Amino acid sequence: MNWYYSKDGAQLGPVSQDELAGMIAEGSIQPNDLVWKEGMSGWTPAAAIPELRGATTMSAPGGAPALPSPPLFSNPYQAPVSPVGSTYGEPIPNYLWQSITVTVLCCLPFGIPAIVYASKVDGLASSGNYAGAKQASEKAKMWCWVSFGLSMAVFVFYVIMMIIGGAAQATGGF
Repeated sequence: MNWYYSKDGAQLGPVSQDELAGMIAEGSIQPNDLVWKEGMSGWTPAAAIPELRGATTMSAPGGAPALPSPPLFSNPYQAPVSPVGSTYGEPIPNYLWQSITVTVLCCLPFGIPAIVYASKVDGLASSGNYAGAKQASEKAKMWCWVSFGLSMAVFVFYVIMMIIGGAAQATGGF
């Protein structure tokens, strides 16, 4: 898993977890320096990451464990874009037009969740939450298919009932 870190206002990386732990141990990365890896919701002080804390001996003067100070401002760093060719380097489809189409033409109740998830995709991706955007995209796609599938099942059922009703009426039934 690749890690990114912030040093002097610059976003650096990717580095492996072992390399990052080595930089923390040698002191080139301080416990309160921010780090991030794919799947994390935001940049976090290195001392607050359990897997890094266990691999190194980050401590404050006097041997006490270093505690991250609460941020005084919102995090100015955006999650880095993964290298081209990776899952998160490609655009994430939002399925908005498909969601609207199945809602209007097919099945209103099940199209609404598709629209809700589709409308979240771009906002999550622009805020750096690629995992959340991908998940919302997949849910929008799923609800589009559920809506389309159920409406097709109802249509097929209707056609079968019309055929049975027509046959019954032609033979003098009903």
